[in-house]
Amino acid sequence: MKLKNLDIRKLFALKGFSVLIIPDNTDSNSRTHRFSYRKTITILLSYSIIVAFIGFILFSITPVKHLFFPGGNLNKAEIKSVNELNERMINLSKELDALKNTNEKLKNAMKLGDSTIFSKGSSSDYIKNKSGGSVLAIFRELLIKLKIFQKESISFIRPSEGYISRNFDPEKGHMGVDFIVKTGSPVYVSANGFVIFANYTVKDGNMIIISHPGNYISVYKHCSLLLKREREIVVQGELIALSGNTGEMTTGPHLHFEIWKDGIPINPIKILIKL
Repeated sequence: MKLKNLDIRKLFALKGFSVLIIPDNTDSNSRTHRFSYRKTITILLSYSIIVAFIGFILFSITPVKHLFFPGGNLNKAEIKSVNELNERMINLSKELDALKNTNEKLKNAMKLGDSTIFSKGSSSDYIKNKSGGSVLAIFRELLIKLKIFQKESISFIRPSEGYISRNFDPEKGHMGVDFIVKTGSPVYVSANGFVIFANYTVKDGNMIIISHPGNYISVYKHCSLLLKREREIVVQGELIALSGNTGEMTTGPHLHFEIWKDGIPINPIKILIKL
């Protein structure tokens, strides 16, 4: 009878099965082995237990496990070291992403460093930054500062009281002047402007860049602390940072100061007043 025509109830009613062994040699007699379901299950379970036991012995005592799990021979100290290295790699990756974002912001800041920035919503941004005070005081101070920016002429004052230790030397890559001052000395904004960059960079440390009317830009490098944030309006002589010794391109506490005009560095000494 074919299997598809077999009654399902009769199939479950079977208590065992037989195995008929017919040898290729016709001289030998065929043999029949009868197995019950209970005996079959017992044999399978016994075989599984024996195989599991042998596998456990091989993986726990012999070096076979190293073929499948190469890192299985690490002790607790080594595992801890591996975890610490993984955490460091993750932190370094995050720092690298942050540096990339900072460099991108710096490039954008240099591109936006012209007088047209004052007509791009800076007034509303200033109001948002100062929203903690009274509305009348906000508009009064805002009008005063906007009136200053409407002046066509612009003048630059010294950003620091220290003496100049290194002059403007673009041929050697020194695009500004260095003021020798102690760490934590005040740094003042050289002219009225708008903060377009205020962040940490690897080479120049804490740096702040101010955009001024007339397509001027002033740069203040190696600060220990920045007191102004991006998109803030500042008035000439206002405290914007504290000098320091941050960044890779420094050999001691000082303030590196630059002035750029239309994307070209100029000698600050030639235009600074109150030298």
